Amino acid sequence: MIVTTLIILFLIGYLAIALEHPIKIDKTASALLLGMLMWVIYALGVDDLERVVNVELIDTLGEITQTLFFLIGAMTIVELIDVHNGFRVITDNITSRNKKKLLWVICITTFFLSAVLDNLTTSIVMVMLLRKIIKDQQDRWLYAGMVVIAANTGGAWSPIGDITTIMLWVKGNVTANALIMKVLLPSIVAMVIPVLMVTRRLKGDFGEVPTQITQSTMAETFSKKERISIFCLGIVGLLMVPIFKSVTHLPPFIGMLLVLGIIWVFIECYYNSKVRVMDRAKQHRIPRIIARIDMPSILFFLGILMAVNVLQLTGVLGTMAAWLDDKVHNIYIINFLLGVLSSIVDNVPLVAGAIGMYPVEPDALGYAANFVVDGPFWEFLSYCAGVGGSLLIIGSAAGVIAMGLEKINFGWYMRHITFPAFMGYLGGSIVYILECLIF
Repeated sequence: MIVTTLIILFLIGYLAIALEHPIKIDKTASALLLGMLMWVIYALGVDDLERVVNVELIDTLGEITQTLFFLIGAMTIVELIDVHNGFRVITDNITSRNKKKLLWVICITTFFLSAVLDNLTTSIVMVMLLRKIIKDQQDRWLYAGMVVIAANTGGAWSPIGDITTIMLWVKGNVTANALIMKVLLPSIVAMVIPVLMVTRRLKGDFGEVPTQITQSTMAETFSKKERISIFCLGIVGLLMVPIFKSVTHLPPFIGMLLVLGIIWVFIECYYNSKVRVMDRAKQHRIPRIIARIDMPSILFFLGILMAVNVLQLTGVLGTMAAWLDDKVHNIYIINFLLGVLSSIVDNVPLVAGAIGMYPVEPDALGYAANFVVDGPFWEFLSYCAGVGGSLLIIGSAAGVIAMGLEKINFGWYMRHITFPAFMGYLGGSIVYILECLIF
């Protein structure tokens, strides 16, 4: 009875998250209510309440907080770069007016930038750039749609590029080197195919830039050299986290917070040296930046992961995994369908559910070998969950932010972007399967 209640409650909560915009209830509120309510029902329905409180709940929080602390550290570093206008190091150098060349430059830049930052931040930076250099709305929508694809494909192959890859990496399902080596080429294919398809529609140049990129207050406050220094410091710090994990074998959140600590000291020393020439109101020290990070997203992940963990503890996810193994018994079909589904519903609970359904096998043969560390199931899941979200504009954080900033409507995206995105998704999937068959 309790298991049935939990399943129904989870489905209702999941539906509320998926229908966030029509019902006008923030998905974070739905996720938090779902996660906490499921734990209450689970705790009240078991005989050994002490074990739930002192063992299962503590173990769950220990696993979840690793991901949350990692995200807090990464978000703070990204915000640090942003408030100091560090991203102008990139955007100021994108000046081409040729339509085809500009599309390639925008997509390649987005692809690699999202692998270091995240697809949400990268999409904001690139869409805001498009608003400054492309006057026609339809042209801008087309480029923004391609930014969504490039951001999602770029995040799929990097251990720090997307929340789903972060989850798989932090949990130990994949390692950084193996993920990059196996998923990079499929991700490139998933980006290149749509770009080639869209490039055929483009002809000529855009003409002059409609408005000059204005110098913001921050740009006037900080010199070009200072912006470059902070940009490089943040990017190098983020890139050092996977190396730290490989060398020390400690959880990634320790490396991320270590990097944040080093940057924090640097920023304090930097502002202390300018205290006499810079107004306090113009200073952006770390405590002020932490207040800017996206806490609703952190709480959303907390609620979802807590809810999924209840399903794991009650055996629901194990039963689902057994059913899929029995009826489908093909990791490529399972992941491909999960990727398509991620374009409709949020990919975070999908990946969290998959992690809960299939425990990592230490040493296994046959079908179970797909679920070892760096097994093809986990690598292909990273690709599918990230790239599949591009099929619909509501399927990823990058798509939602592009829709919000540019007011792109759902139908327009389906008519102009969904098919190229699907062909790229399919092409990258075939490449990954071929890699597994060959190597």
